[in-house]
Amino acid sequence: MRQPKILTTMRGYSLSLFLADLLAGLTVALVALPLSLAIAIASGADPARGLVTAIVGGFFISLLGGSRVQIGGPTGAFIVVVYSVIADHGYDGLILATFMAGVILLMAGYFRLGRLVAYVPGAVVNGFTIGIAIVIATSQIKDFLGLQMGNVPAEFISKVQALAGAADSASLSALLVAMVTLVLIVAFRRLAPRWPGLIVAIIAGSALAWALGGSVDTLHSRFGDLPANLPMPMLPQPTFAKVVELLPSAFVIAFLAGIESLLSAVVADRMIEGHHRPNAEVTAQGVANIASAMFGGMPATGAIARTATNIRAGGKTPVAGLVHALAIWLMMAAFAPLVGQLALPALAALLVMVAWNMSEPHKWRSYLAERRSDQVLLVLTLVLTVVVDLTIAIGTGVALGLALRIERNRLRPGRWTGLSREDMHSDQDEKQP
Repeated sequence: MRQPKILTTMRGYSLSLFLADLLAGLTVALVALPLSLAIAIASGADPARGLVTAIVGGFFISLLGGSRVQIGGPTGAFIVVVYSVIADHGYDGLILATFMAGVILLMAGYFRLGRLVAYVPGAVVNGFTIGIAIVIATSQIKDFLGLQMGNVPAEFISKVQALAGAADSASLSALLVAMVTLVLIVAFRRLAPRWPGLIVAIIAGSALAWALGGSVDTLHSRFGDLPANLPMPMLPQPTFAKVVELLPSAFVIAFLAGIESLLSAVVADRMIEGHHRPNAEVTAQGVANIASAMFGGMPATGAIARTATNIRAGGKTPVAGLVHALAIWLMMAAFAPLVGQLALPALAALLVMVAWNMSEPHKWRSYLAERRSDQVLLVLTLVLTVVVDLTIAIGTGVALGLALRIERNRLRPGRWTGLSREDMHSDQDEKQP
């Protein structure tokens, strides 16, 4: 079934549901705004691109998606591939690759391939997720410490060497701002998890940066004024050679968008005891990425952390996601000059926390109890993600994982280590709207 979940949830929709969705949407918008800015910067893009992605991509993911509580937008999982595409092909290349990925996802939804994520080995997912987290964390060292250096190399070994070479230029002010922000994020998460602690921590860190006399970089000082409006939509202008050149990147973007959105929907199902529609979700990701590319945005997908925030804040239907997108648009229009004063070390601290959460440290001990073959697959995917290339890591990991599955099925039919079929059995409606 590819019917958007919003059509189901609108049956019997009431004022009380709308008020719950309104509050949840506003809460998530406060969390998503600094995250969208930080992810865009870490990806090598202008910060405004992150806001465009959250607004346009997030809107269509909620409008057409198969989950009642999914929140979409730019996510940390894309940072590595987006940075690489921009470095090799420029931002126009990223727009075309994102558009192509949207078309691929639309085709996947049309042919009902949403459930194929169940056949991606869990070890591969865990491996490239931890690898991406490592890359994100190292990419933030420059702003976290206020290092005075040029562009950070994309290749991991060269990046570490360049950061080490600039260590003596670290700024005590930048480090103080980053540490205060990081401590506040952790404190809010533990002591007041229902509060929009991220935005409070970022504002507090930025206020400290201002109090220190302007020696800390801000969004405005590095990138100039943020736009107050969305750009006009435009179709990319592809050539055959460019399409062929960007096709591997488009498949990686489509794969990441599909798998992260479906994993997020599974997590949401467990939190609300519901069922998402995987093919509707994949179709929505396709439309969202096409629309994001047309407005000059980045790749978009379902975001696990923001979806969980939406649930904890009381979101009941996709209307909360629509409110979240519209609220970011209004904040972009009304407060662009103030947003420009956010301190870059504070945003770096936010992404360091995002990277830590992505690595899921609470699961590390359980990995030691897995089969040796799964452990090797996880480590191999992790190393290839960090040191070589995400495309190669995913291709190699999935190929080896499927080979292992075939061998295990030959020896013990019916055994599998990926997501369970029960987790992905979700085309049916919930009993209540």
